[in-house]
Amino acid sequence: MLKVTQLTKTYGHGPTAVQAIGGLDFEVPEGQFVSIVGPSGAGKTTLLKCLCGLLKPTTGSVAVDGKPVNGPPDNMALVFQDYRASLMPWFTIGRNVGLPMERKLPKNEIKQRVRESLESVGLGHAADQYPWQLSGGMQQRVAIARAVAYRPKILLMDEPFASVDAQTRADLEDLTLTLQRQTGATILFVTHDVDEAVYLSDQVVVMSASPSTVRAIVPVDLPRDRDQITTKSEPQFTQLRRDILTMIKRPSAQPVS
Repeated sequence: MLKVTQLTKTYGHGPTAVQAIGGLDFEVPEGQFVSIVGPSGAGKTTLLKCLCGLLKPTTGSVAVDGKPVNGPPDNMALVFQDYRASLMPWFTIGRNVGLPMERKLPKNEIKQRVRESLESVGLGHAADQYPWQLSGGMQQRVAIARAVAYRPKILLMDEPFASVDAQTRADLEDLTLTLQRQTGATILFVTHDVDEAVYLSDQVVVMSASPSTVRAIVPVDLPRDRDQITTKSEPQFTQLRRDILTMIKRPSAQPVS
């Protein structure tokens, strides 16, 4: 579904140029949940901007469903970390969710998709409320509902739960897994939280420090029906967490094969 080939990104020119991404190669199979982790400053958000067509790579290419990405693809949606900046405070929740579809779909279909997506995130009652009337966790649910309503083939998520408390974060993780199971979307998830990456993913792409490369692609062979208590108590979960953290914290460590 998503293929990254020898992608690099350099900011600036000449002696002051800064290379953020040094060459990335990886693929995201259709229907899988893949997380991106790495040290702070490894270029994870820069990578995400290149994948969704908001930033042009210096060299290399990105393809979605076999087609080169030269701008935001129609079959892709993005959930940002800062839900407050991504929601329009003067629009109702329903209008916020339907906004990306306003020039593409009939009003009746938009209304139906808005209702279904809000119900899927537990906010079927909130369509006529405004973002400022909801908690932070609820606002991020609205952002997820907007992405789901668009019905993308691939969903990019940029540290979407970093700004909420631990309990809300766990609830949103489980919500995301449920929605992926229901929609079949391919998800690429950027996070600093290794526990979160292991819990959610089919595989984890570990990036090196900048200029970043792929240190390892780690398969996560945990049972797919995951639970915050049972899954995180599994010895295999603990081992995967340890292996990935070691690669991030100790750059000289041998990557997991």
